[in-house]
Amino acid sequence: MTSQSLISLSVAVLLWAVAWQLHSLKVRQAILLAASYLFYANWGIGFLAVLIASSLMNYALGIGLRRQPTAGRLWMSVACNVVLLSFFKYLPPLLEGAPAHALLPDFLHRIVMPVGMSFWTFQGLSYLFDMYREEELDPSLLEFCLYMAFWPTVLAGPVCRLPNMLPQFRRLSRFNLADISVGAQRLLQGVMMKTVLAQILAYGLSPGSGVTAGFDQMKSGWGGLDVLLLGIGFGFQLFFDFAGYSHMVIGAARLFGMQLEENFDRPFYALTPSIFWTRWHMSLSFWIRDYIFVPLAASRRDVWWPYVVFVLAMTLFGLWHAAKATFILWGAYHGLLLVAHRLGQRIKRRHPITWPASLGALLSWAGTFCFVSLGWIFFRAHDLDQALTMFRTAFVPSRYSQFALPTAFYILIPVMTIGYFICNHTEAFLLAWSARYKEAFKKGGELRIPSRPMGSLAEVDIIAAALFNFFSETMWWWLLPMVFVLSVFISLAIFTQGSAIPVTPFIYTIF
Repeated sequence: MTSQSLISLSVAVLLWAVAWQLHSLKVRQAILLAASYLFYANWGIGFLAVLIASSLMNYALGIGLRRQPTAGRLWMSVACNVVLLSFFKYLPPLLEGAPAHALLPDFLHRIVMPVGMSFWTFQGLSYLFDMYREEELDPSLLEFCLYMAFWPTVLAGPVCRLPNMLPQFRRLSRFNLADISVGAQRLLQGVMMKTVLAQILAYGLSPGSGVTAGFDQMKSGWGGLDVLLLGIGFGFQLFFDFAGYSHMVIGAARLFGMQLEENFDRPFYALTPSIFWTRWHMSLSFWIRDYIFVPLAASRRDVWWPYVVFVLAMTLFGLWHAAKATFILWGAYHGLLLVAHRLGQRIKRRHPITWPASLGALLSWAGTFCFVSLGWIFFRAHDLDQALTMFRTAFVPSRYSQFALPTAFYILIPVMTIGYFICNHTEAFLLAWSARYKEAFKKGGELRIPSRPMGSLAEVDIIAAALFNFFSETMWWWLLPMVFVLSVFISLAIFTQGSAIPVTPFIYTIF
């Protein structure tokens, strides 16, 4: 982040802090909108002009749908948004492939997509769909513009919905300790994931031992294990990068009492592809489900039709990322995974298999984890030929005896993967532990020091509850392990590379 961007962010945060102390809702909303526009203007005044134009357009289209919610008006409204998004997002790649002698206006070669346009366009569309469904929404122009430009989410989501945001924009609230504690926790957790863990996976702990170098390995090819570990490694890199960013955004908003939609919920614990997509990029996954899959699936009663819609919806999901064959294939691949899962469920109901529930859950998780990880090959590959070559390699048994990557890579990916699951289980244990002592504190009343030696478990619980009550309330117990991991990372970076590992830009800004 440049010094100018940092100054603008600081001013935006200061304006927000001032705004939340005001009693006039209109003045508060105006200051919040000004802060959001100031923040977004750092990426270009032209970008801000497009955002404002999109906001005004969607607000006007929403008024038309409120007055007359017809399918024709809805399709016209959707087309306006799709045309605007396509002009900035999909036209430039098409022009790159145009012949050099093509007579095209000069300005077409200078088109750049505004940062976050894909995300706030989806927010505008969700408002239009809600108006068509005659939801009870009556935002003012000021409130709608604030919804579209809301500074924590304007760059890369989460994709918000007006029914959730509007009541919060209209609520008079003050800072409170719980919001500050949770917000700070999410913010620092996101910084740790984005700036440390994602970077370790991208670059490795020594030059050329990370995921980035692995996908750039073009000369000698890859072995089967290389492909599988690259898929797993990039999946976790993207998770730490995107989920870390989402934590930061959600935490920043929570500091001011605003609760945003969650974006990730332990996706690598999913037992089926369907569950995975209820835990990964949740705000967009649920958008696709509610506004594309459900309406299309309900439009016909044929048994096979939902399967077609699965593939169609996920292919559109891939196309939303970029107009590239690799992303389209990635979306279609996940659509086919969802279809395979549904067909497997039907076969299982007709021909049930009896085995221990724990074994069934383990096999289901392992299959989901492996196939989802292989899917990341399409998402990350440089081009379609590389993606298909790597994907085929994963299914050739003889290629698992070949190893083309540095030894450190084969250590890094398993350690990071296993470490993720260990940290999650540790967190669950600490949450249960703090909840136990919090309950003990409530039952024990005020802290008291026994006059006789502590031989009673109840007395031990009361003392322990007093000691840990602060941590269970404010959730600061995670800070020490985070500092420890950060210290280890910095030490390894210094001793293995002699300098800090470079920080890659946020991956999803390109979408």
